[in-house]
Amino acid sequence: METLNTILEVFFNAEIAVRVFPFLLRGLGMTLLLCALVIPLGLAGGLALAWAASLERRWLRVLCVVYVDFFRAFPPLVLLIFLFFGLPFAGIDLPSIAAVGIGFFLNASSYYGEIFRAGVESVPKGQWEAARSTGLTRFQTMTAVILPQATRNVLPDLIGNTLEVAKLTSIASVVALGELLHTARLAQSLVYNPTPIVMAAMLYLALFWPVVRLLSRLEHRNIARR
Repeated sequence: METLNTILEVFFNAEIAVRVFPFLLRGLGMTLLLCALVIPLGLAGGLALAWAASLERRWLRVLCVVYVDFFRAFPPLVLLIFLFFGLPFAGIDLPSIAAVGIGFFLNASSYYGEIFRAGVESVPKGQWEAARSTGLTRFQTMTAVILPQATRNVLPDLIGNTLEVAKLTSIASVVALGELLHTARLAQSLVYNPTPIVMAAMLYLALFWPVVRLLSRLEHRNIARR
C-alpha cells in the first residue's frame, strides 16, 4: 500500500496536476495548431509530387524520386535542428514556427507523395483514356476522375501517415516551440515531479486514440472487401 501511495504521489500527484493543467492546455492548443499547419502542407506537397510523377517527363520523375528518397531517409529531427540551428550560420534566421513548417513540409510531403503516387497508379489506365476522350484536360482528369478513386484506394495509408505526422509534432520541442511536450517539460522542471509528463502522455492518448480506432476500422473494412 505504501508503494502504491508513493507511485501515486510521484507520477499522479493531484495537487500538481491541478496547478499545471491550464499550462498544458495551452501546449495542447499549440500542438493542434501545428497539426493544422503541417498536415495540409504535407498533403499539398504530396499531391504536387504525385501530379509531377504522373506527367510523361522522365527528368521530372527522376527529380520526384530523388526528392522522395532523400527526405524519407533524412531523419526529421536532424532536419529540424539543421533548419533552426544550422541556417543561422549562413545568415538565415528562421522563427521556430517557420522552421517546423518547412521541416515538416519537406518530410511529410515525401511520404504523402509516395502514398498518392501508389493510389494514382492503382487506378486503371482505362479511366484516364475514357476521361480524356470526353474532352477533359489532363488536370481535370486528375482532379475529377483519378484523384477521388486514388484517395479512396489509399485512405487507410493516408490516415496512418497523418497520425504519424501529428505525433511527430512533439519534436518541435527541440526548437523551444511551446507545444504540449515542451510545456510539460517546462512544468516538470518547475515542480520537480514527473506528473506533467504523465499528464501530457494522457492528453496525447486522448487526442490520437480516436484516430487509431478509425484507422483500425478502415483497415478491417478493406480486408473484408478483399
